[in-house]
Amino acid sequence: MNDQAGFTAGSTDITPGQPIPDDFAYAIPGGPGLNLSPAIHWQGAPPQTQSFAVLVHDPDAPTGGAGFWHWLVIDIPANVTSLARGAGEPQGATMPSGCRQLGNDYGEIGWGGPAPPVGDPPHRYNFTVYALKVRKLDLPAHATASRAGFMVNANALARATFTATYAR
Repeated sequence: MNDQAGFTAGSTDITPGQPIPDDFAYAIPGGPGLNLSPAIHWQGAPPQTQSFAVLVHDPDAPTGGAGFWHWLVIDIPANVTSLARGAGEPQGATMPSGCRQLGNDYGEIGWGGPAPPVGDPPHRYNFTVYALKVRKLDLPAHATASRAGFMVNANALARATFTATYAR
């Protein structure tokens, strides 16, 4: 599975290659973040797509090479082509019907915005939408990000990624 020509992802809130606005950063006492998930949209998925997954990862996190998972949304129905701003709140009240959010590396359900160590160079945040060949992923509610990533990649037809940065 590779990036497929014509399958693209983007955001009305985040410009690829540019810094992520503070509203989307993790809410840390004394920090500017509101921990609001950005709007994400995609188009051009393969016709055999049965569902989507959206994964957001920071490969620059000082975790010994594992990076840091900020958002994992799975089982997005094939007729859905966007997630609204704020949809990543823990209860998922504004998520499209049928979607599931898994735990991020903060140990929370839903969106966990950027919060790299103060003074680090800007971290990269990869927003990837996967077109999947199955309607639902066979994952328990407590699945780890690594297990979710494995299952997503094992069932992916195509992916579309954009990257933005954040520093504190």
